[in-house]
Amino acid sequence: MPDAMPDPEPDASGIAPEPSRLRIYNADALSFDLCALLRSGPSGLQSTASLLATSTPTVQMPMDSMAGANVERPYPPTEHRLRLIGNLPYNISTPLLFRFLDQADCVEDMHLMLQKEVVDRMTAEPGTKVYGRLSVMVQTFCSAQRLFLVSAGAFHPAPKVSSAVTRLRPHRPLPYPLANPPWHARIVAAAFAQRRKTLRNSLSGLVTPEQMIAQGIDPQARAETLSVANFAALANATSACIETKIP
Repeated sequence: MPDAMPDPEPDASGIAPEPSRLRIYNADALSFDLCALLRSGPSGLQSTASLLATSTPTVQMPMDSMAGANVERPYPPTEHRLRLIGNLPYNISTPLLFRFLDQADCVEDMHLMLQKEVVDRMTAEPGTKVYGRLSVMVQTFCSAQRLFLVSAGAFHPAPKVSSAVTRLRPHRPLPYPLANPPWHARIVAAAFAQRRKTLRNSLSGLVTPEQMIAQGIDPQARAETLSVANFAALANATSACIETKIP
C-alpha cells in the first residue's frame, strides 16, 4: 500500500477522513469485531459517527485524564481489552504514549495519528539518528508499524508538520521479559539523557562497566547502538542492585 494518496478537500470540521478511514480498513488495521473501542482526539463528531456506523461500542474520553499523573488504571473500566484510536494532541503525544504503554496489558491495539517525526522515532532502528528512548520503550512493549502518511493538506488550516497513522500492538508475552519494568525505564531514560555521552558516563552510578561487559556491551558505546534486547538484558542483570541505586 503506498504511503501517500491524494487528499480530498476538508469540510467544515477541518478533517478529510474518508481516504484515511478506507486506508485503515484496507490495511487490516481495524476489524471492528472486538467489544470495546476507545475513541480519542479532537476530530469530533465526524470520526465518532464513522466508528458508530460499525456497530462497535464506542466510548469518548478526555485526553487529560489519560495524561494525568493520578491515573492508576485504564479509563473507563471495562471487562474487555480496549482498542485505542485517535488523533493525539501533538504537544502531549509522548507523555500520552508512555501512559498507554503503562496500561498495555489492558489494551488490544492502538491506531493513532501523530506527528510524523514521533512515528519515525517510535519505529526507528538502532544506530539511526532518531533512535532513542521512545523507540526502545515502545518496541519493548509493542510492535510498531507506520501505516500511512497524512499530508498537511488534509487539515484546515494546514499545519506546518506532516502527520502519520501508526499501529501499535502490545506484545503478549514480551519478547524480552523484564524483571523490573521501572528499573528498565530508568536505565533507558538515563542512557539517552545525554546522547553524546558514552554508556560508561551516562549510566554512571546505575550500572558499572563490568556489568555492561558481562552482557556483551561496550562501556564506550553510546545508547543509540544498543538494541531493545540489549537494554532488557542489562536491566535484568542489574535489577538485583536497585535497592542501593534508587533512593
